[in-house]
Amino acid sequence: MALMIIKEFGIKGVFEIQIEPILDERGYFVRTFDTNIFSEYGLQTDWVQENHSYSINKNTIRGLHFQFPPFAETKLIRVIKGEIYDVFVDLRKDSSTFGKWDSIILSENNNKMIYIPKGFAHGYCTLTENCEVLYKVDNYYNPHSESGIVWNDETLDIKFPIKTNNITISSKDSRLSKLKTFIELFKSIEIKLSEEILFCDNKKVLLYKDKNLD
Repeated sequence: MALMIIKEFGIKGVFEIQIEPILDERGYFVRTFDTNIFSEYGLQTDWVQENHSYSINKNTIRGLHFQFPPFAETKLIRVIKGEIYDVFVDLRKDSSTFGKWDSIILSENNNKMIYIPKGFAHGYCTLTENCEVLYKVDNYYNPHSESGIVWNDETLDIKFPIKTNNITISSKDSRLSKLKTFIELFKSIEIKLSEEILFCDNKKVLLYKDKNLD
């Protein structure tokens, strides 16, 4: 029996990972990461941090977050309690799906994870109360490099399955920029595969942060 089933999602480079619990009279055993299996699919295995977020309320929105190079992150996301609507937006240069978004339901019961490579904005909304999310990242958090796209951007028109008049969101996330502003300032995020370093087309990171996050 396979402990993991990995398949590429609708956007190239994003992978849905189905983990398969082994059940017995005691409960279950499940493997949530395996270097050998991930390497077979060319996926990142060198994680440097694992984070745990807890959201009290249903209809809580976090994101859409990303970090500017050289602190861009690959993420592996899993829900251990509750259910979320997880969203990712492609910001990669020359991607055929640039500016497009996709989503997946992750819950404590459906045993799914999502692998999101560098060059994406990521966020989610909670569909239940008391949600807990674990996510591995392959780069360190850097407060001077963090940024994002506002969750209700008109161009993206993400179909969050919540009542928009009853959400919980941080003041910082509510003031994130629009996709149009990101494109005007940076155009895109370019991935140099030979160096595994991301960099922006346009050197305006400080201007962007001063305008939108302070």
